Amino acid sequence: MDTKRLVLFVIFSMSILMLWDAWQRQHAPAEVVQQSSQTVAGATSSTAAVSGNVAVDSDFKLSAGQRISVTTDLYKADIETTGGDLRRLELLKHRASDNVKTNFVLLDDSAKPMTYVAQTGLIGADLPSHKAVFTSAAPTYQMQDGKDTLEVRLSWVGNGVTVDKVYTFHRNKYAIDVNYEIKNGSAAAITPVVYYQIVHDNESNQGSKLMPTFTGGTYYTEATKFKKLAFKDMAKEPLKVTSNDGWVGLLQHYFVSAWIPKDGLAREFYTEKLNEHMYRIGSKSTLSTIAPGASLTVPARLFSGPQTKKDLVETAPGLEYTVDYGWLKMVASPLFWVLSLIHSLVHNWGVAIILLTLLIKAAFYPLSAKSYRSMAQMRELAPRLESMKQKFGDDRQKMQQAMMELYKTEKINPMSGCLPILIQIPVFISLYWMLLGSIELRHAPFFGWIQDLSAVDPYYILPIIMGISMIIQTKLNPKPTDPIQAKVMTWMPVIFSVFFFFFPAGLVLYWVVNNIISIWQQWYVNKSIHAAALLKKSGGKH
Repeated sequence: MDTKRLVLFVIFSMSILMLWDAWQRQHAPAEVVQQSSQTVAGATSSTAAVSGNVAVDSDFKLSAGQRISVTTDLYKADIETTGGDLRRLELLKHRASDNVKTNFVLLDDSAKPMTYVAQTGLIGADLPSHKAVFTSAAPTYQMQDGKDTLEVRLSWVGNGVTVDKVYTFHRNKYAIDVNYEIKNGSAAAITPVVYYQIVHDNESNQGSKLMPTFTGGTYYTEATKFKKLAFKDMAKEPLKVTSNDGWVGLLQHYFVSAWIPKDGLAREFYTEKLNEHMYRIGSKSTLSTIAPGASLTVPARLFSGPQTKKDLVETAPGLEYTVDYGWLKMVASPLFWVLSLIHSLVHNWGVAIILLTLLIKAAFYPLSAKSYRSMAQMRELAPRLESMKQKFGDDRQKMQQAMMELYKTEKINPMSGCLPILIQIPVFISLYWMLLGSIELRHAPFFGWIQDLSAVDPYYILPIIMGISMIIQTKLNPKPTDPIQAKVMTWMPVIFSVFFFFFPAGLVLYWVVNNIISIWQQWYVNKSIHAAALLKKSGGKH
């Protein structure tokens, strides 16, 4: 394999790897399907023996009641008195994907096709499920200045049992406490089962065809670690995993909602297909028996918001894994840490991407220099190789023998640049997914016309610059003697530029900077090798 073929090999390898990685993330069978009847080690028998079922919606329809409006520093929320569901959640610190003048709506029960609500309920002794009607002391709640929390209390009374469902919103936190306070005023003991679930459709938030994103179920336990579950897998086989720890939720690009039951409470994670387009994923647990006259408080948390690493880590173990960096997250996570550190100094994510690219290029330069030198040496040999091609014509065997002899004479190993380039491929792929998955870049401005590093360049200036940089790189490399390879190398910049027209500006910015630095490095090495070749021809005379 000569250097020209090596270049083609590396380019196509990176393309195939990135496409394969994207396909795997979107279409590969979920691991959790095989665990549908699994009991995680350490789970107590109380979960496995959960009695009763979550209220079944034979003909799925969200029941309407009265809306309670809640406003905090982070949220504008709507809570329905039927079930005490969280039906709508507007994030005040994040803009809508298609309109930066409006806020991003994460949960909603009125959008089409999106349906996305958070529900809880109790099972047993006619206790209130997500279909029961609660009452509230006020129709609106507002977090007051100087206060760090806002409590919204919903009440239900039936058969001598009083149940309060209490939402507690915290200032500057996307974790919401959702507690049940159960008072048994009846004459008989009760053993409730509590469940927490998220209802979502299988059509919305799927990304584009060129850049699909995952929207579906997710869960985590210390035993199984982080798992994703596509809606199509929920349809094939319901999830049934038991554990004493962990959380269950719904994942989409940049955002996640997760129910986190009380620590140490045995739980069973479940899924169910409600109709052709609606699914639910949740957790249920059998609670302690409540004697007549006794009471029980059942705490839980709902995280519903952006996948900001700091917030995820503070909320629950394993929640940070919802930031999807692909199969090379062990490389991508440290890269994001460095990127965040740089951003804390420069306060601009675009500048941080440029500086990170410089650091990576500097770290890999000793390796890259080998491939640059190999390219430069092959460039110097190009005229002699062309003469050999004309001399031997179609006799490929003699041509190959002559080339090997020439490489040996000139002490050139055309494969010397292969390993350094291959070593860098995992870093390039990790950077790609890290920049694609980091919500910090969403609506983050760079300068001038680029006001959102997570969106495509509105004027396609960066993709055009990238195409030009690829053409320059092609000119710096040795021209292939094979006409087919020459045509491929000629059209490659155009093809790649077209693809990058649809990539987020942050990704294109990284590649542009990377290409510009590579051009300078290749030019410098070419100049040095050419000077050395001229000196050799002159017999060492200056």
